[in-house]
Amino acid sequence: GKEAKNRLHLDVRVGSGLSGAERLAALEAESARLVALGATQVRVMYADGFNESCIVMQDIEGNEFCLD
Repeated sequence: GKEAKNRLHLDVRVGSGLSGAERLAALEAESARLVALGATQVRVMYADGFNESCIVMQDIEGNEFCLD
């Protein structure tokens, strides 16, 4: 678990204008690129009919951000 709350929450826009499988593929590709640079994928939040998919990530210091 986290020891402290993020000072700032970022949403990195990766899938703007995309939906469904095409959006998820773009998010997963960006996640893989960031993991190769040292980030960690925390969880994938799949589309639920109301919200589109997003991926929660952590930087190397443990700060969370979302690929949206």
